[in-house]
Amino acid sequence: MLRISHGASPNGRITLRLEGEVRGPWVEELLQSCDQVLATGSNLILDLTDVSFIDLDGVALCRRLQRRQVTFLHCSPFVTEQLKG
Repeated sequence: MLRISHGASPNGRITLRLEGEVRGPWVEELLQSCDQVLATGSNLILDLTDVSFIDLDGVALCRRLQRRQVTFLHCSPFVTEQLKG
């Protein structure tokens, strides 16, 4: 399961705080949430403090998001290694 919480800052940046696992059907849900924010022209930050696992599809999505200038914060060492690939 993946929980996605929205937050905004005064400088126009949107933070999505993720809790749980980025895998299976939750990858598509995360993509939709990110696309909604990015479509507004806002800068997007993903807070991965409480993410415990990312599957291969989730890693691929994160790499695509990195190319779209999405910022990742508070990755655990395990998640950091997953995203290095």
